[in-house]
Amino acid sequence: MENLKSICYPPRRCTPEMGETPLPEALDSKDTMKQFLSDRVVKAARSVYSVMIERNPGLIRDRKYHLKTHRQCCSGKDLVDWLMNQNEGLQSRSQAVGIWQVLVDEGILVHVKHELNFHDKDTQFYRFQNSQFGLNHITNEKDSDDELQESLSLLSQLGPDALLTMILRKGPSQRSAEDLEVIYEELLHVKAVAHLSTSVRKELAAVLVFESHAKAGTVLFSQGDKGTSWYIIWKGSVNVITHGKGLVTTLHEGEDFGQLALLNDAPRAATIILREDNCHFLRVDKQDFIRILKDVEANTVRLQEHGKTVLVLEKSTNCAGQGGAGNNSKYTVMSGTPEKILEHLLETIKLDANGNDALDPCVTDFLLTHKVFMPYSQLCSSLEHYYRAELSEGSVQEKAAYILNIKRKVVKLIGQWVALFSLLLKEDPTVVDFLETLKKEVAADYRLSSILKEQFREKRRTKVLENGYQSLGRNQPFDWFSHCEEHMGRLQPIGAHDKVLYEIYNPDNKPLTLMLPVNASVQDVMSAIVKPGGDHVLVKMNSTGERVQLKLDATSVYTALGLNERLFICTSSQVDQLVPLKEQQSPEGGTADILEQIGSKDLASELANYDWELFTAMHEVELVYYIFGRHKFPGAITANLERFVRRFNEVQYWVVTELCLCEDLVKRALLLKKFIKIASVLKEQKNLNSFFAVMFGLSNSAVQRLYKTWERIPNKTKRVYCTYERLMDPSRNHRAYRLAVVKLSPPYIPFMPLLLKDMTFIHEGNPNYLDKLVNFEKMQMLAKTLKIVRECRSQPYVPSSPQRGLADRMFLDGAAPRISTCSDYALPLRSPTNIRHYIQSLKVIDNQRKLTQLSRTLEC
Repeated sequence: MENLKSICYPPRRCTPEMGETPLPEALDSKDTMKQFLSDRVVKAARSVYSVMIERNPGLIRDRKYHLKTHRQCCSGKDLVDWLMNQNEGLQSRSQAVGIWQVLVDEGILVHVKHELNFHDKDTQFYRFQNSQFGLNHITNEKDSDDELQESLSLLSQLGPDALLTMILRKGPSQRSAEDLEVIYEELLHVKAVAHLSTSVRKELAAVLVFESHAKAGTVLFSQGDKGTSWYIIWKGSVNVITHGKGLVTTLHEGEDFGQLALLNDAPRAATIILREDNCHFLRVDKQDFIRILKDVEANTVRLQEHGKTVLVLEKSTNCAGQGGAGNNSKYTVMSGTPEKILEHLLETIKLDANGNDALDPCVTDFLLTHKVFMPYSQLCSSLEHYYRAELSEGSVQEKAAYILNIKRKVVKLIGQWVALFSLLLKEDPTVVDFLETLKKEVAADYRLSSILKEQFREKRRTKVLENGYQSLGRNQPFDWFSHCEEHMGRLQPIGAHDKVLYEIYNPDNKPLTLMLPVNASVQDVMSAIVKPGGDHVLVKMNSTGERVQLKLDATSVYTALGLNERLFICTSSQVDQLVPLKEQQSPEGGTADILEQIGSKDLASELANYDWELFTAMHEVELVYYIFGRHKFPGAITANLERFVRRFNEVQYWVVTELCLCEDLVKRALLLKKFIKIASVLKEQKNLNSFFAVMFGLSNSAVQRLYKTWERIPNKTKRVYCTYERLMDPSRNHRAYRLAVVKLSPPYIPFMPLLLKDMTFIHEGNPNYLDKLVNFEKMQMLAKTLKIVRECRSQPYVPSSPQRGLADRMFLDGAAPRISTCSDYALPLRSPTNIRHYIQSLKVIDNQRKLTQLSRTLEC
C-alpha cells in the first residue's frame, strides 16, 4: 500500500480575488467554507433570476389556488420546465429539482407556506427573496449566457446533495422507489454500515429518519436513558462522555452510536453531546432495527454437510417480477466454502439451445476475486471434479442428459474465466495443463465447443466493427484463447515472467545495471551483484534521504519503487552514509520555455494517449493483489498498476515543480493559466486520472501561496478553477466526483487513487471469512470496483480535440498576453513525437519542504 499512501491530498483552499466574490486567504474552518459557498450560491441565484426576468417575465405572477391568491410567485413545475429549457445538460427533472432545492435551502427561494422541500408541481408556489438578497442584477447581453451556464454548473454540482437531504427529510412512507435507490447508493459509502449485507442496507434505506440539530452543546441523549434509536452521523461530530471519565472519544461523519443499547435492551452507556453547530443524523428507531434483524434471520438459509454449515444463502424478493407476474424470489450467496459457492453458481447458469444465455453477475464476481480464497490449483481441481460428475440414480437418458448439462455449464464458466483473465492464465502451468486436457474433449464434442464458438465469434465480430480487420473464421479449430489478442499499444504490459532492467547504485553513486525477472527477490538481486556471505544489504532511498533496508524475501522491489526512489547496495555500516542522487533531489531547471511552445490541447492529448496505454496495460486483478498484499499470491505482480499509480504522483508534482522553478512572474502566471487549461481539456477528454493529478498539483500549498501569480490570472479562469476544485471535495466520500462519473460513458480513464481507496475501505471494513466460510458478499463488493475498471475500457479510446465549449470560452476570450509559437524552435517541439517524449520524461521535485522553500523564494 506504499504508493497509495504517498498520494498527496493537498489542503483545500481556493485562490484570492475571484471577481465579485473575493475568496478569503484561507478556508480552514467549516464556517468560512460554508460562507464562501453561500456567497457563490447567491451570486449564481442573481444570474439565474436576471435571465429569467429578462427572458420570461411572465413566470412570476399572481396565482390563484383554492380561492386564495398568491402574489408574485412561480409554480414548482414552471420553474423546472424553464430550467430544463435553459440547460440541455440536465438529464432528468429530478436534477432540476435539486438545483431549485439548493436555493430553497439557502432561503433565496421560499415556499408560500414555508415548506422545506421543493415540489415539481403546478399547485406548489415559490417566491424569490429579491429584496433580501439583491437579486436584481443587470448583466450585459454578451455575458449573460456565459454567467448563466457558470451559475447552473455550480448549482448542478450542489443539487444532488440538496436533493438527497430533501429525500431524507421525507417520512419513510413518502419515499418512492427512486428515492430508496438514491439512499441505498449513499449508504454504500458510509463507514457505519460497510459491514452490513446488501439486503440490510436496502431495508435501512426504507426506514432511516433524518434528524438535525442546530446548536453545538445540544444533548442528544444522556447516560442511563432508555435506548430508543440507533444514530449514524451524516454531517458534523459529537462528543461521547461517561460518568467518572468525562470525554471518552469524538465521533465524526460516517460513524455511529447507540446500537449497543438496542441489541442488549439496556440503558444508554454514555452521554452524546453535539460538538458543532448544524449536525445531521440518520436515525433508525428500535422497532425498525429489531424487525430488520428478524427479517434477515428469517430470509437466511444455511446448508449443512456432516453437521457443519457449508453455504449460507439469503432470499431476496424482486417485486417487479418478469411479465408482472407477482414476486420473484432469488437466493444469493452470502458465504460458504469455495467449492460449495462454485457448485451453487454452476447451478445458476442457464443454457438456451445454443448455450448463449447471459451469465449471472455473481459468476463474474466469483471469477474476478477467486484468487483471494481459491487459488488456481484448487479452482482447476474443482472444475475438473464437476466436469466429470455423474448422476448416481435415474434412467440412462437422464444420466446422459445430466452429464451433458453439467459439462456445458462448466465449459461456459471456463469460457468466461478465460475472457476475464485472457492471456494471464497462460502464465500459470497448472491452468495451462488443465485447459489443454479439457480442450481435446471439448473440441471433439460440437455440443460443447459450439457454446464458446458463438461467444468468441461475437467478440471477434465486435473487434471487426471497431478496427476494420480480422476474419471471423467460422471454421477455425477450437482454442480457449482464440478470442484473446496480444496488446496492441506501444507500451507493453509487464508480465510475471518478464525481465526488466534493474538500476542499482553503489555508495559512491555509481550505477550497476542488470536484467532480472520482474518478481525477483531481494536475495536474487544481491546474489547477482555480490558474493554470498558478505555484509551487504539492499536499501531503498527517496529524495528526502529517508532509507528503508529491504528484507531478503521481498519481491518485485524495482517496479514497486515510488516517485524519485532509488535502490542502493552497500554494507550495513555504510547505510547511514548514503545520500540521495542529485537527479533524485531536483531537476537542473524548469521547462517553462518548452511548455510555452506547446499547445494545451496537444499536451493534454499526448497525456491522454500515454495514460490510456498505462491504464490498458494493467489487468484489474492487480488491484486485488495490491489491496490484499502481493506477497499473499505466489507469482503475482502489480507492476503495471504501480506504474499507473506512480504516474499520478509524477503528473501532480510536475505541475508544482514547473511553477516553483519559473522565476519570471509574467511567465509563471501564463504557465499557471496553461495548467488550468490543460486540466480543462483533460476533463473534456475524460482523462480523470491526469485531470485530478493536475488539480492536486495546483492545490498544493507551495502553489496556493503564490498570491502575486494568482492575481494575474483572469477572473474567468479562476472561476473555472474553482468549479473544478469542487470536484475534489472529499466530503461524503468524494461524492462530487462520483456524481460526475455517473454521467460518463466509456471509454474514460478513472481517478485510480479513489478506486484503490474504495477497495481498501471494503477490505478493511469486512473480514475475508465469517465462521470459517468465505465472505462472498465482500467479494461482490470488491468485484463491483473491478467491473468499473472493465467498463471504463469496454470501448476503444480515440482521443479527439474537445469541441469549443464553456471552458474554451473561459480561456480564449479576453485580452490575455500571448507568446508567439511560430518560431523555428517551436515547430519541432510541437510534433506529437517530441511532445510524447517530453511527457514521458518528466523531471519533478517530490520533496514538499524543498517546494515550499522554492515558493517562498519566488514570493516571500
